[in-house]
Amino acid sequence: MKNGLAPILVNGLLAFAAAVVLFPLLWMLSVSLMSAGEASTFPPPFLPRDATLENYRELFAHAGIGRYLANSILIASSVTAISLILNVAAGYAFAKLKFAGRDRIFKLLLGALVIPSQVAMVPLFLLLKFLGLVNSYGGVIVPAMAGIFGIFLVRQYALSIPDELLEAARIDGANEFRIFGLIVVPLLAPIIVTLAVFTLLGTWNDFMWPLIVLADNNLYTLPVALASLSREHVQDNELMMAGSVLTTLPVLVVFLALQRYYMEGLMMGSVKG
Repeated sequence: MKNGLAPILVNGLLAFAAAVVLFPLLWMLSVSLMSAGEASTFPPPFLPRDATLENYRELFAHAGIGRYLANSILIASSVTAISLILNVAAGYAFAKLKFAGRDRIFKLLLGALVIPSQVAMVPLFLLLKFLGLVNSYGGVIVPAMAGIFGIFLVRQYALSIPDELLEAARIDGANEFRIFGLIVVPLLAPIIVTLAVFTLLGTWNDFMWPLIVLADNNLYTLPVALASLSREHVQDNELMMAGSVLTTLPVLVVFLALQRYYMEGLMMGSVKG
């Protein structure tokens, strides 16, 4: 009896936890389909009386959300692509290539992980101002092109690649670029997808740095633009929820589409690291 009751209790708790997590998302979607002012009634309805897409039309027609969506896509995709190239190459180099000061440099990078990112914002802003990148896409993209966490993640995974495999390729006459492109990258595919998901989510949802470095409204990303719109439409709960759906939906779709590879990378990395 006890053995039969345990799975029921576990599944019940998991279902309850899933309901708690999903409820705010479902409520956000429901309110975004309500007419203006409907969500402010008491008690607030869970489902819209007459579902409408008027809030979404308003966002694209008058709030300029299409421009902000394009900005977020451009910045997030650029940061993800560039950081993958740099982080994967650096992580592999720290794991398998021998050069002077390799271990000391890596330990120095790990030590920098304990420094809060907020501490570096002022000197980073001054550096970007000197380079003329403030209030531009480059001001958001350049600081995120490589990250210590990404290098560490790839390096730990790359340590599991057999040295004999790389030496055999070198004996066959393959240069380092060919080894990296044809042997190392395919073996690192699970952790590359994992890092891509981390980077995309972090860049897409980043609010603080774009708010600091971007002054032109036309350059705003979705989180910054949504915060700006919320000050102008304090009582427009339905409109703000529609904006929240547009901000959440793209990364949610990407995460669900890559979930299998993402989990594979995390599980294999935890076993091999």
